[in-house]
Amino acid sequence: MALPNQQTVDYPSFKLVIVGDGGTGKTTFVKRHLTGEFEKKYEPTIGVEVHPLDFFTNCGKLRFYCWDTAGQEKFGGLRDGYYIHGQCAVIMFDVTARLTYKNVPTWHRDLCRVCENIPIVLYGNKVDVKNRQVKAKQVTFHRKKNLQYYEISAKSNYNFEKPFLYLARKLAGDPNLHFVESPALAPPEVQIDLLHPPSHGDADRSLQTDLPPPY
Repeated sequence: MALPNQQTVDYPSFKLVIVGDGGTGKTTFVKRHLTGEFEKKYEPTIGVEVHPLDFFTNCGKLRFYCWDTAGQEKFGGLRDGYYIHGQCAVIMFDVTARLTYKNVPTWHRDLCRVCENIPIVLYGNKVDVKNRQVKAKQVTFHRKKNLQYYEISAKSNYNFEKPFLYLARKLAGDPNLHFVESPALAPPEVQIDLLHPPSHGDADRSLQTDLPPPY
């Protein structure tokens, strides 16, 4: 699902819709992938940037066309044209802002109204930040709706590839699909203490700024 001014590719490609409150880090997350930032296209009539992100798998190359809102979610919802023909989706919230998690059910309802039975991943972003407001054990929405949940840090690249791998496996119908190359990512802006990963809900120990990463 490229935009009209984007070239199509001769390998599998999928429209990935990214939703969530403004300021949760959706654009930052996509921009971590260097090729997506380089090739992004803007479609002002829909108010969207489309970033083509390529991944290399044991089954060949595939592309996600990541549809990223241009801020209009701040004005109450998105147009149906944003969702139409979506083949997979991401709902993002910010673990340092409770309201963004409370709004997840609304985004999910909006999404499913247009896109039925597509694989959806829920992201809790900004787990590198100390003042975490939404603890891991408080995140339960994905269990009710059978979604996959990942905690990520767009700024540190923590868990960057996991959502894409999950969606690729679902779309390909192959649980054994795996990436054969690491995606080309921008350098981390922060370090996470991997000895005490943030997914354990221990916010106080999840930021590491002055020590080298453990090997």
